[in-house]
Amino acid sequence: MRLKELYELIDKYAPFALSREYCERYGAYDNSGVIVDCGEEISCVLFSLDLSRRAVERAKEEGADCIVTHHPAIFRAVKGLRAGGEGDAVLACARAGISVISAHLNLDAAKEGIDDALMRGLGGKKPLAVKDVLTGGGYGRVFDGMRMSFPTFVSFVRRTFSTERTVAYGERNVERIASFCGAGLGEEEAEFAAANGADTVVSSDGKHHVIAAAVERGLNVLLLPHYAAENYGFMRFADAMKARLGGRARAVAFTDERFL
Repeated sequence: MRLKELYELIDKYAPFALSREYCERYGAYDNSGVIVDCGEEISCVLFSLDLSRRAVERAKEEGADCIVTHHPAIFRAVKGLRAGGEGDAVLACARAGISVISAHLNLDAAKEGIDDALMRGLGGKKPLAVKDVLTGGGYGRVFDGMRMSFPTFVSFVRRTFSTERTVAYGERNVERIASFCGAGLGEEEAEFAAANGADTVVSSDGKHHVIAAAVERGLNVLLLPHYAAENYGFMRFADAMKARLGGRARAVAFTDERFL
């Protein structure tokens, strides 16, 4: 299959227009889309949350002609590509004839995207409120989960997301949860959680002053590793894409255990 066909399959699942809309409406920045186009037929696709050297090496082992990532392979302007330095993995892909597509904010916000998967992994079924509403999607959710003590909830989340690297603050029972995939917990998000009756907030990479303010107002805060929180949904996206490829190209999912 051609790279354009793969792009169109991803676009049907997580429209790239969502990324553009998110940036325009909420002042964000993104670089989703085709990052490297080597112009060759695609016979095998590797799905990896990040474009790392390990991902590139695995792609070579599998004979993959394309890597699909969540985090953009090139995010902001790169002044130069250097082996062993900035842009190393991108350069390695170009040398090996491996094309790269990144689906970032569009996959975060898609109807069955990464933010939605985080909610479902935490025990939610449907959002009661969505913070950043988009056409056919959105980011940041408040939802009702399974009632349990906070320590029990933390243990449940560790098992579900296959990680022990959590940071937890709080002591309230858990019943209503606010979740934001990636580094999504800021002042506005904490306010949104509280305003919608959440007792617990789940995200990654939280800043101390935001955590402290949330705890002061009585919210539980649970921080997951960024990788673990997002790879959970990304692997579900990879499974869905494998089915949609329909034999036109082989699909391989890669998880970097170092970051779980």
